[in-house]
Amino acid sequence: MSRNFLVVDPSEQPEVLRALASELRVGMLKLLQVEGAMNVNDIATCLAQPQSTISSNLQVLVDAGLVRTESRKARKGNQKICHSLFDEVLVMFKEDTGAVRANTIEVAMPLGLYTSCDVSSPCGLCSTTGIIGMLDVPDTFLDPDRMNAGLIWFTRGYVEYQFPNNAKLAQKTIESMEFAMELSSEVPGTHADWPSDITLSVNGTEIGTWLSTGDFGDRRGVFTPDWWKLKGSQYGKLKSWRVTHEGTFVDGMKISPISLSDLDLGTHHSIRLRIAVKPDAKHPGGINIFGRGFGNYDQDILLRLETAG
Repeated sequence: MSRNFLVVDPSEQPEVLRALASELRVGMLKLLQVEGAMNVNDIATCLAQPQSTISSNLQVLVDAGLVRTESRKARKGNQKICHSLFDEVLVMFKEDTGAVRANTIEVAMPLGLYTSCDVSSPCGLCSTTGIIGMLDVPDTFLDPDRMNAGLIWFTRGYVEYQFPNNAKLAQKTIESMEFAMELSSEVPGTHADWPSDITLSVNGTEIGTWLSTGDFGDRRGVFTPDWWKLKGSQYGKLKSWRVTHEGTFVDGMKISPISLSDLDLGTHHSIRLRIAVKPDAKHPGGINIFGRGFGNYDQDILLRLETAG
């Protein structure tokens, strides 16, 4: 079962730790995890607390980005429905020693800066302010305004990005290569049970396929803009493909024997990343790629190179 994680650096997000430093607020989060979305009155009843107490603590959780609320019509007026945004919260200090900085090379690639593409409809792109070009027209993927894309989707085909091989420029040996991005399947509307095989290739060599379980629209993405329709794809799963001398791993699980030696990165001036739903995929369920301003993570496609020495 897919899960949503929030990774917190205490030095950057102290409000999250403050929100969790309360037995009552932790109890509210656990309740929402077990029962799903609930209104304020039901939370108060389950936890045997006054509604005013629940409301004030709820606002702390909302301000910390741990809970989202929405108003729905009730018999009398409106009711506030509460949604938990994350299944797990991980507290982690970022590595910032000089040795780590010296041996890590990171490049962030904006979503719209792909260098080639071949997609089939339904497909589209949008920025944080609106739709780019025309929906379901593959030629729109050539629109110059694609540079502003924060969300792209297509049914089959690929987009390819060309990263600089900064390790070669620095004359360093690559010990591991990682790509991180937020992904989901793609179906008209949304469907939590909609499998799709998403395949990554590097410099023309397939490194492995990840099975996305669905297209998620049960709640608005943390960073998805308000104008984006609620019936559309809202967020994905933050996935990490890592290639080492031992093979290729997704989130730490080995999925392919393709290793660094198979890619021979030391002979290439660039690292071409292709993200695809192949025509012969067993589960051709489309793809959403979330960039800055959309989804739950507000990040570009990241390349990290760990180098020797």
